[in-house]
Order: sequence, then C-alpha cells, then structure tokens
Amino acid sequence: MDIEKLKYPIGSFEAPSNITSEKLEAWISIIEHFPNRLLNLVSKLSENQLDTPYRPEGWTVRQLINHLYDSHHNSYSRFKWTMTEKTPIIKVYDEKAWANLIDSTTAPINLSLNALAALHAKWVYFLKGLTMESFQKEFIHPDGNKKVTLAENTGIYAWHCNHHYAHIENLMKREGWN
Repeated sequence: MDIEKLKYPIGSFEAPSNITSEKLEAWISIIEHFPNRLLNLVSKLSENQLDTPYRPEGWTVRQLINHLYDSHHNSYSRFKWTMTEKTPIIKVYDEKAWANLIDSTTAPINLSLNALAALHAKWVYFLKGLTMESFQKEFIHPDGNKKVTLAENTGIYAWHCNHHYAHIENLMKREGWN
C-alpha cells in the first residue's frame, strides 16, 4: 500500500492562478453539501468501525469527523477576522493535539455531524454574501508568513472536505463496509 496515496487520496490542494467566480461557486457548493454527504457516508458505521484508523498510524474515523468540525470552525473564524481586520495574522492550532483530546477520541460523532451542518449552513450564507473584491482580502498564516486570500482559503476547505471524505470512503472500500 502506498502511504502517500493513503495520506493524500485526492492529491494536494493546488490553487489556480486565476480564481473565477465560477470556481468559487463550485467550491462553495462542495462546502454547502459536505455535511449531508458525510452524514450519508458514516451514518451506518458501528462504534468499532468509527474507531478504526483510516491508514496505518492515522486518525480513526471518529477523530477525522471531529477534526473536520474543529478545522472548519477555525477556518470560519479566519474568514470573519479577515473581513473585520486588516490582513490579520491568524491563530494556528495544533490539530494533532486536538485530535487526541477526549472529545475527538471518544465523543459520539453526531455532536460533530450536527455542529458541522449548522456551521456549514452559516458559513455558506456568509460566503455567498461576499463580493469578488472581498474574496481578495488576505490573512497571514504564521507558518512561513504566507498570505492567503479568502478565495484560496475557500478552495482549500472545499479540498479539505473531499480529502477527508476520501479517507473514510477508501477505508470503507478496503474493509468491504459498503
């Protein structure tokens, strides 16, 4: 088994040099429909299946689902900071440490699935209200002092949805859980 393919089943995110309104609409649609797609994918998994790592030395399905909420909640806050501050330096979080906290390792997945549904509904409402000019606003990610536009961050999180969905879907196929 190729560990890189297990880590990045859909490849790494590559931002297009020109992010069009059509591309943004497609990304927003992915974010909008993701909670329902995820719920449909994982709703019949047993507790034992939820506690199965998606790859050797990887997170469990439960940790992935809880990570999705944590990550997307942080991203939503980054959008709000960027719209209300001038090129803010965002706060990063240690996603690996968060994934090992009790709410990530043992909490029922419905807590994060319900929270994701609510968060994404509000996030999509917010995104659909932004202008193309607003999507050009930037925040600074402290890892490397990289400037990231809201347009690019929208793409990153559409990719993030599909990335972790593929982790779970591929595990289910490999294990014959479909």
